[in-house]
Amino acid sequence: MMAAATPRLQPLLRALRAQRFRAPVWCCGAPPALRLAVRGVASGGEQPPPPPAPPPPLDPPEFGGPGGVLGSGRLQELGLGGSSPVGLIQNLLEWLHLELGMPWWAAIAAGTVGARALLLPLVVRGQREAARLGRHLPQLQRLSRRLAQARRGNDHSQVAMAYAELAAYQRRHNVNPLRGFLVPLVQTPLFVSFFLALQGMAAAPVPGFLQGGLGWFPNLAAPDPFYVLPVLVTASTWLVLELGAETGVSAPGAGPVRQILRLLPLFFLPFILHFPTAVFTYWLTSNGFSLLQTGLLRVPALRAKLGVAPPLAPPPGAGPAPSEKGGILRQLKKEWREAQATHEAQQRQWRLKNHLDLAAKGPLRQTFAQNPLSPPGGGGAAAPSEPPKRPWKDTLG
Repeated sequence: MMAAATPRLQPLLRALRAQRFRAPVWCCGAPPALRLAVRGVASGGEQPPPPPAPPPPLDPPEFGGPGGVLGSGRLQELGLGGSSPVGLIQNLLEWLHLELGMPWWAAIAAGTVGARALLLPLVVRGQREAARLGRHLPQLQRLSRRLAQARRGNDHSQVAMAYAELAAYQRRHNVNPLRGFLVPLVQTPLFVSFFLALQGMAAAPVPGFLQGGLGWFPNLAAPDPFYVLPVLVTASTWLVLELGAETGVSAPGAGPVRQILRLLPLFFLPFILHFPTAVFTYWLTSNGFSLLQTGLLRVPALRAKLGVAPPLAPPPGAGPAPSEKGGILRQLKKEWREAQATHEAQQRQWRLKNHLDLAAKGPLRQTFAQNPLSPPGGGGAAAPSEPPKRPWKDTLG
């Protein structure tokens, strides 16, 4: 048996002679193949076959693809996500895309609808406030005009009486025009957060955005090549403002403001042409939700079920509002003059109240027509025979 193994042991013996002054073969420093050969010869058996090579690593699935698995930090690797409002929206969109298998455009639309649905109770409350305010609006406008006229005068008692009457009327009927701005104050941060979230994901860009679009806009990180989405967004925004102005809170001077709002979407169209299509996907979905919401809140049965009073019908034969008869420029000039007169009256009252402080801190003002120190009939000049007096030099030296 030893003789048969002699030819096979020759390479091993040569290896042992080479390792004579080194660490033993059984130490950790010996090559794995040499340790296996020693074990095989010592046991008298055949040399064990080398271990099979590990399979080549599989290519990881594309980020955001259908085979992707939700990792712990995919968006974090791109510097996105987090606990801020913008990061929470990005995490929500990623969850909708990876866990529910939605394409990116559907995830954006579903996230928009979900966020807007959460605001429905607030919108219903705003509609109730708007309906209650509409019934008392003529009286509130009359009291507001009376208060503005009192402020332009100098009678403080009239201002106090007008303000007390307006406050008492609002408290008695539980109306406040400022409550109508609650819904825009909540919807505006939501719109800004979605806008910044999608802008950041498109600028990174998230690899799934490159093929996550729909139809003619497959790339959600690029602008619309045919400018269809910007035009649709502008038209839907104008329609939302047009319908929302009739159901929202009215106020004195709402006619010029409403006409300015009609022009704003067209004014901003050149500035939004190059927005990524992901932003337009959110914007168009949000406008569609607003139009559907406005249409449903106009149904009398639904308004009665939600506790929203029906809108007041205009009186028969009523023409356009006074603020819309003379044109927007004339009304704006009129309101500017009224605001300027009110500001001047307030400044005048403030100066009368603080005239002593102003006189003490400000420069000395001349309160006489001529120099009282000059001799009478002298025209203010000293006698020629006497040297000119210089009291300022005698005082200062």
